Amino acid sequence: ELDVPAGGCIALVGESGGGKSTTAKLVARFYDPDDGAVRVDGVDLRDVRLRSYRRQLGVVLQDPFLFSGTIGDNLRFARPEATDEEIAEAARAIGVDRIAARFEDGLAHVVREGGAGLSAGERQLISIARALVADPRILILDEATSNIDRPTEVLIERAFDTLLRGRTSLIIAHRLATVRRA
Repeated sequence: ELDVPAGGCIALVGESGGGKSTTAKLVARFYDPDDGAVRVDGVDLRDVRLRSYRRQLGVVLQDPFLFSGTIGDNLRFARPEATDEEIAEAARAIGVDRIAARFEDGLAHVVREGGAGLSAGERQLISIARALVADPRILILDEATSNIDRPTEVLIERAFDTLLRGRTSLIIAHRLATVRRA
């Protein structure tokens, strides 16, 4: 049994194939358990409308996906009604404003699907800022720093400090610097 108190943060660390990502996928309700139950606030997730639950959930994956559109559109993806100021604020909080500053159009810079032209670290920072804009109650970070160089990892670690604050979080990682937050 795994019990995470509301607002708490736990880390899952272990060998490949040990079930860490499977646990995250169960919490995200990408699929339901064959046996037992996954509960949030004591309620079996199978009894919750999936769309309603997913609106309360943020997931940052090892290899984030960016959509065709502007950097701002990618931040706004999970919460289309977010204001331009909320987008700019999230960009500043996570460091995406530095990425946008490289481009003439700033946050209005158009990225191609998948984020071609951006480094892995830049795509990851945009994904983290997108999760911040979504303002989820529950956050899952699944190997979110595993493909990142050390200087970018430092930026992402600082971004995590902002993102994790006040959220129930599940961190899956191999690096001690990431899991020390739990």
